[in-house]
Formats: sequence, C-alpha cells, structure tokens
Amino acid sequence: MSIAIRRVTKRFGDYVALDNVSLAIASGSLTALLGPSGSGKSTLLRVVAGLEQPDEGGVSIHGEEATGLAPQERGVGMVFQHYAAFKHMSVRDNVAFALTIRKRPRAEIRERVGELLKLVQLEGFADRYPSQLSGGQRQRMALARALAAEPRVLLLDEPFGALDARVRKELRAWLRRLHEEVPVTTVLVTHDQEEAMEVADRVAVMNEGQIEQTGKPRDLYEHPANEFVMSFVGPANRLGEAWIRPTISRSASGPTERPWKQWWSASSTSGSKSAPS
Repeated sequence: MSIAIRRVTKRFGDYVALDNVSLAIASGSLTALLGPSGSGKSTLLRVVAGLEQPDEGGVSIHGEEATGLAPQERGVGMVFQHYAAFKHMSVRDNVAFALTIRKRPRAEIRERVGELLKLVQLEGFADRYPSQLSGGQRQRMALARALAAEPRVLLLDEPFGALDARVRKELRAWLRRLHEEVPVTTVLVTHDQEEAMEVADRVAVMNEGQIEQTGKPRDLYEHPANEFVMSFVGPANRLGEAWIRPTISRSASGPTERPWKQWWSASSTSGSKSAPS
C-alpha cells in the first residue's frame, strides 16, 4: 500500500514542527525518516498514523484519502521505542490482542499467532510474560503484535532506540530479513544513520521540519544535495569551504578506505563530485 504525504504543515503553538512536507512512499517499500532530534520525523509518522492532525495538507494511503480518518480506520500497525506491552498477559495473548478485540474465531487466532511467533523467532516463548523477555525479544513481540491484524502500513518509531548497540545491530539485520518475508509498506523513524542506511530501501533526510533530500542510501552518501545531508549522512570533515568524506574501494582482500576524496561545497552545482587523484 503506497503512502502520499501532500504539503503537510503541523504547528504546536508558535513552533512549526512540519513545514510544507511532501513525500511519496512506494507500496511494499521500507522507507526511513532520518534526522536529528526535533527534525519533525516522529511528528510526520504520527500524522500518517492519524495520531496528529495536520494544520495544512493531507495524507493518502493506497490512493484513498486518509487525513480525516481515525487511527483505527487507517489500517496501520505501529511500534514505539518503548514496548507498551500488556504486562499481565503472556507473549501469546499480547500478540493475539488485536485479533481478540476484533472477535476473530479462536482457531484463526491460534493459527495466526503461531505463524507470527515463528516469524519473529519467539515460538518457544509463547507462555512467558514480557518481564521474562530480553529487550530485543520484547521488541520482536511488539512487531508481531503490530503485524497480527495484517496492517496495510507498518510504522516504526525509533523501535530499537532503547536497546544496546549489539542488540540494535542484530535487530537491524533481522528487520531487513523480516521485511523481505512480509513486504508490508513500512516507515521507520530513526536518528541512527547506520540503521537507516543498512535497513531502508529509501531514506528521507529531515531537518527543522523539512525534507532535505530523499533517495536510496548510496545516492545520499555519494550525491548529497546540500551541506546538511553531506555532514549528517556518513563520515565527513570540513576543509575550508568544502566538506570531504572517504570513499570505499574494493580489492581482492576486501573493502578498504581510501584517502579523503569525495567532496561537497556550496559552490558545487551537482551536489557531489570526485576530486582528482
């Protein structure tokens, strides 16, 4: 299911959280909203989910106008940084919750929950409680619960932000594999550049309520549109009026960093060039 965000503006008092933002997200893709704190990425995700109403502009999901719809009418599943698990329920009952309140047949619930627990590698933990799981396991449970009702769109708001670096790295690889198995249209909010570049098909770089550049991860790294993208995405150093970053070359022994070559400067019209050797 594709998502179209059209000229969305959102204000909180005098503060402009989103300033005339437009973004097209392809059906079945995994798109990352990447930016520093306060850039508007979580607010944009909440507008898509229906948890915030835009002051201007609108949102369509699979060609259907969704701006005025309540969150439960949009067909979205959402996972937050903090797990929001039902502590008194087992893992099985947490995952089944969305199906239970929809009064699905018991046999259907049992089959669907079994499939999801296997998908997120928690089939042996169905009878445990959230407090008996690790942080990574609780987040996998949260993803299974979000997928249970077969949402049209999956929205992930800093889902790995509360986890340590090793677990985050493991879950990034797992999420990429999961998306390949269940290619639901997914939007991931993160401030972690490595996470966005490793997991997403496309990345929208946000800053001060606007989108600076959208593209494939490699395109953002090699062809930054402006100084902010150059300095925020990947390693970069400033040299006078220009920003430079290392390029990666491959040899028989594997990838190696070459001296600082790639550069961007305000006087560049193409956004990214290669300096002479």
